[in-house]
Amino acid sequence: MQIKGSTILVTGASGGLGTAIARDLKARGASLVLTARNAALLDALAAELDAEVLIADLTDRGDVERVAARAASCDVLIANAGVGDDPPFEDFDEDAIDFSIDVNLRAPIVLSTAYAKARIAAGEPGQIVLVGSLSGLAASPGTRMYNATKFGLRGFSLSFSQELEGTGVGCSLVAPGFIRDAGMFHKGGIDLPPGVRTKSPQDVADGVVTAITHSPAEVFVAPVELRLASTLATVAPALSATIQKKLDVANRR
Repeated sequence: MQIKGSTILVTGASGGLGTAIARDLKARGASLVLTARNAALLDALAAELDAEVLIADLTDRGDVERVAARAASCDVLIANAGVGDDPPFEDFDEDAIDFSIDVNLRAPIVLSTAYAKARIAAGEPGQIVLVGSLSGLAASPGTRMYNATKFGLRGFSLSFSQELEGTGVGCSLVAPGFIRDAGMFHKGGIDLPPGVRTKSPQDVADGVVTAITHSPAEVFVAPVELRLASTLATVAPALSATIQKKLDVANRR
């Protein structure tokens, strides 16, 4: 899929990584449809990028349907919106569970499914980019819902990309590690263990570009040591938990 001349819908565009992704795609010649909850921030970005605005709350099922309807005529769907900041265990309740699942998992699955069906029915190519996380490979203390939803999103994406083979519609997962200057890690003020490196918002935007133009199953945006650590966590979760305990990960959040 070419970016120049394409129409691309980006969810969660009003701040953080979504803004970096939108600016990069505009610079590469894309026309943008930007969606998020924060109207003021979204309007300001849209004015800067000459983009269409669609205000939507992904916890509202009617809003998700409106976004899906608009995405159907776009060349690319980027499901970037996400929430972290799991509440402490003592404050953990069903509302917190529903909020994380609605934004991080249900909405991207609904949008991806509706988008693929619409593009295939119209005989048009398309590309889905789901923004996940290395937290979809490796669990850590205090991020129970973020891990749960990102694990789920990765599973959906890897399965869906196989199902879509030969349809003209692709699906890729972009999985960032710790990103400086923007996004959840930046806002959370996490104290990383010594030697752990970060990537930039531009690196994430570059990963999204790779997903759009080459449609790989996964694009990792993380230093090699974090990718190795995440791989270890998938095959030896108990060992990963022991290492995290020694590094006092729980108290660095």
